Amino acid sequence: MGNSLKAIAAFVPSDECQKYLLEDLEEMPVDKMVDLSGRQLRRLPLHICSFRELVKLYLSDNNLNTLPPELEQLQNLQILALDFNNFKALPLVVCTLKQLCILYLGNNKLCSLPLELRLLQNLKTLWIESNCLQYLPEVVCELSLLKTLHAGSNALRTLPPQLRCLQELRTIWLSGNLLSEFPPVLLDMPFLEVIDVDRNSIRFFPSLAHLPGLKLVIYDHNPCQNAPKVAKGVRRVGRWSEESPEPRKRSGAVIEITLDEIPLPPPAAKLEPE
Repeated sequence: MGNSLKAIAAFVPSDECQKYLLEDLEEMPVDKMVDLSGRQLRRLPLHICSFRELVKLYLSDNNLNTLPPELEQLQNLQILALDFNNFKALPLVVCTLKQLCILYLGNNKLCSLPLELRLLQNLKTLWIESNCLQYLPEVVCELSLLKTLHAGSNALRTLPPQLRCLQELRTIWLSGNLLSEFPPVLLDMPFLEVIDVDRNSIRFFPSLAHLPGLKLVIYDHNPCQNAPKVAKGVRRVGRWSEESPEPRKRSGAVIEITLDEIPLPPPAAKLEPE
């Protein structure tokens, strides 16, 4: 019954209904965090934008498709979660929040990202998984401090060569895309520690043994004819990994493996800034 009432209240813009949805959140919490996830909100209550010392704002799992310009007042914001909403375009006001370190945009309807995203030069973690991206927006390559990029479950077929400029990038998640070959640009990124290309259409893997920073490569669920060669100590997850060596040519057997300790981030995980 409570969820039904909230669904009805979400359509009514009156102050009383908004207070019901927000459970009387009228003052900024002491921990400088506001979590409005799963409230069925269709608009961000404007009084939240008056909490100018706010550091973390979670708006996940709502019905938002726009944000008010007053959001620009939150210049101390470091974490913003907009995942699981109805955004078809990233509101430009987000790009004015220059202290952002972590931005969650997954599970929306984004087909591109605005050039203004380059203003977020403190961004270290960007989640854009499960959108409608057919290419990785080149503006991402201008986020010089980016350490983690999660772009899985889109429709990517390649990566821009400018990605090699992200020398702070350590982890890239590309599972569930349309890659038919291993992205060549990743071969020029010796600082990468984790590469995930699970669930693509890659048939051949080049050697990754020359990447000194690599710790883990996930390449399972590809129609590959070989396993990527890696340096000693690098963990591989996929066909013919350490647990089951590549078969000899006379053997047609393909051995799959199951691991229980794959360090994949859960979809709803929320990371803290360093």
